[in-house]
Amino acid sequence: MLPNNSLVTAHFVSSIEEQSPSQSGVILHRSMQFMLALIIILSALMLVPDYAWSSDSAVATEAVAEELTDNKPAPVMGPRDYRQIGSMSSRSFVWVIAQLHLFLAAFVLAVPLFVTVIEWIGVKTGDQRYDDMAHEFMKVSMTAYSLTALFGGTLAFSLFLLYPTFMGYMMEVFGNQVMVYALLFFLESGVLYVYYYSWYALRYGNKKYVHLTLGVLLNGVGTTLLFVANAWATFMMAPSGVDDAGVVTGGIWDIMRGPLWNPVNLHRFVANIAFGGAIVGAYAGYKMLSARTMEQRAHYDWMGYTSNFIAVLAFLPLPFAGYWLMAEIYAYSQQMGITAMGGILAWLFIVQAVLIGTILLAANYYLWNGMSRCEGSGRYTWLIKFIAVTLVVSFLIWVTPHTLILSAQEIATLGGSHHPLLGPFGIMPAKNIAVNLMLIGTFLSFQLYRRSDKVITVPWANFGNALMVAIYLVAIANVIFLGVYYGYFTNTVYKVGSSVAQVISTLIVIVSGVVIDTMMFKGAKTLPVKWGQISNRGVYALFALPIAFTWLMALMGYVRSSVRTHWHVYTVMKDNSVDNFIPNIGHAGNMMTVATISFLALVLFIFWVASLGDTKQAKPVSVPAQNPAQ
Repeated sequence: MLPNNSLVTAHFVSSIEEQSPSQSGVILHRSMQFMLALIIILSALMLVPDYAWSSDSAVATEAVAEELTDNKPAPVMGPRDYRQIGSMSSRSFVWVIAQLHLFLAAFVLAVPLFVTVIEWIGVKTGDQRYDDMAHEFMKVSMTAYSLTALFGGTLAFSLFLLYPTFMGYMMEVFGNQVMVYALLFFLESGVLYVYYYSWYALRYGNKKYVHLTLGVLLNGVGTTLLFVANAWATFMMAPSGVDDAGVVTGGIWDIMRGPLWNPVNLHRFVANIAFGGAIVGAYAGYKMLSARTMEQRAHYDWMGYTSNFIAVLAFLPLPFAGYWLMAEIYAYSQQMGITAMGGILAWLFIVQAVLIGTILLAANYYLWNGMSRCEGSGRYTWLIKFIAVTLVVSFLIWVTPHTLILSAQEIATLGGSHHPLLGPFGIMPAKNIAVNLMLIGTFLSFQLYRRSDKVITVPWANFGNALMVAIYLVAIANVIFLGVYYGYFTNTVYKVGSSVAQVISTLIVIVSGVVIDTMMFKGAKTLPVKWGQISNRGVYALFALPIAFTWLMALMGYVRSSVRTHWHVYTVMKDNSVDNFIPNIGHAGNMMTVATISFLALVLFIFWVASLGDTKQAKPVSVPAQNPAQ
């Protein structure tokens, strides 16, 4: 158990709770209403063209015609349009800076999303520990926010300095939206600082709801920033609102809502939450290993469990969001899809499988170790070996390549480029089976952990358990049958349809498991949980998650950018620089590793700065002066 508040703190809390909302709270509430209205106005301004401000309809009509005639095609770039920093590759420099900015931005945008939910849970349950944990998560992200702004500014300067013509065209296409993005960034900064530094001033009573409203506003602004930035990236991959020559033919909304915008929005939104949960989980593990008292260890153990829960819960639907994105890429340009999945980039999906498998194995290992905290875990530990075997076998199938890189002599010895026994495991039907079974196994581990500290007392407990077992068995059988039958014994066109049915089977397991357990836990007897009793090996799994997540994000960022091949804006604006080719895998691996290690070093710096706030220097011991006469 965590220590109780002192009498002085309890008196202070009770005195605050007795007060009515102050005038400052009313002012804050009204200011938030003003900022919400400002967001709506600014968003509307993005959709209004410049000529619409004219009050004279004749002038406005003339402005429309003039604007359409003034639009210019995308410029054809030459050597003078590209600049270098000495002998350094401009692409490599921008690559690392952009990747670090994206890492930090993903973290600082994700943390307030689940912090606001944790804070709300604390209000509803009356448990002060949730509020303390939410505040500590925000403390970690504050340092990261400053670093995000620094790298974002460096990235902007670098792009305008090294690629002035390209950035000029992007500014022409998106127009006033760039200024709106800057205003949203200033607004987010203001709301963030008010939200964090008013935490204790608005902690109790009705003021707490004012603070929660600030959190909702912060997340609204941050998510809007994410969606606007995604529009720039997806425009480069799948341009819309322009013709084949790059001439703008539509409004800002036509440019933003390209075919890949919504898939990228969903994928990055969910991925950011999983990534943010993994980072704060590593912070909890860092603090737990350095804790000097059992109370501190218990607090950070509970914080690590919560972080792992957030990361895993957000990660489970992430492969499905990625599947939607790849399906839309194929629908937009089959050549782009083939470049990603069947060309030089195909081998990177084997690396992706290794990283995702590492994430799932580490998350499961942490849950299995965490079950040792609960007295009732012995009822379910016998299932762990079956889950572990399923995860390992599925992982090995997932990382099996379809085509091996062989010499001519090896091909002759083997009888072809495909292994006679392992070859069938290298195609997508086998991998679809593997990934769905890994997700089902991970959810089962999570479900067993949740049940470890509970004794279900509802009269229909046996029926509920039997129903849950039946859902698991039917879903697993369906995933295997669809993958084998439609993947190996029918026409290729049915493979895509069968994979959708497999996804639905996995989602049914997850959704029904959450619903059934929620109903069965009503009135359940809770067994004591010994927080802080988890082994250090289990804590180390919390460090594996952010490392694998960071490398995975760097890898998929490289894939997303490389599918454009030799285009700045796909089929519209050609890249005529000396780097107008897909970087080879070796060079890309080095760049991704540099970005990953640099970010992890920044994370350690962030953890150290956040810990300084808890460190107090001991007062110097005064030594009485010696009398020289004595």
